[in-house]
Amino acid sequence: MVDLFRLDGKIAVVIGGAGGIGETLALGLSQNGAKVVVASRNLERLKEVAKEIQAKTGGEVMALQVDVTDEDAVASLVEKVLAKFGTVDILVNAMGLNIKREAVEYPMEDWDLIFNVNVKGTMITCKHFGRVMRDKKQGKIINMSSVRGIRGYTGGNTAYCATKGAVELITKTLALEWAPYNIHVNALGPALIITPGTIHIQQNPELAKKYKAIIPMNKLGVPEDLIGACVFLASEASNFITGQTLYIDGGLTAG
Repeated sequence: MVDLFRLDGKIAVVIGGAGGIGETLALGLSQNGAKVVVASRNLERLKEVAKEIQAKTGGEVMALQVDVTDEDAVASLVEKVLAKFGTVDILVNAMGLNIKREAVEYPMEDWDLIFNVNVKGTMITCKHFGRVMRDKKQGKIINMSSVRGIRGYTGGNTAYCATKGAVELITKTLALEWAPYNIHVNALGPALIITPGTIHIQQNPELAKKYKAIIPMNKLGVPEDLIGACVFLASEASNFITGQTLYIDGGLTAG
């Protein structure tokens, strides 16, 4: 029987591959047979990630630097991937930024920065990798949304929630536009995931209890919780699914 979840021979690019979530998703793709390119601004950390993944999976992993807010840099990244592998089958946009400020005090320079990374960056990478997929009439794109893309939240998250709402509609609109080219565009929508940037929540019993209380499964998410959903959306198992956001949230959005 064919394993619908295997990614053998596929070329996957993970943007934000030096971050806690991106690194873990790159590992999951490699574990399932894909050749993986990890990309972000932090080249030194990317090289470490590539070595770590290769040691664990024996797969081919390449580290490339990119600034997703710079369209020329993204175009150059595409050229480098094509020069090495000849094609791109899977794009995972795992980058993300949150700057928390109260709405009445929100500096517009911070607003612009978070939109440049989360929204403009997502569109630029989709545009340039999508062109390759359009020409070959095949591809899988997985964007990073959040439960905050459909549910507001306090604590200075106006900009973050707005960017994730934008990612949701970029995902849906590109799915419609590119459906004739057999390009599947979906998103992952996690609740809070414990990464190096949020580890302080797990380490603080009161904070951890507060965040667990809003999750029906009463647990905090970890990056590994996203691997199965990412591999599913990258594989042939999801060939009739596009324009959707898969919420990995312990039941948060069910109520």
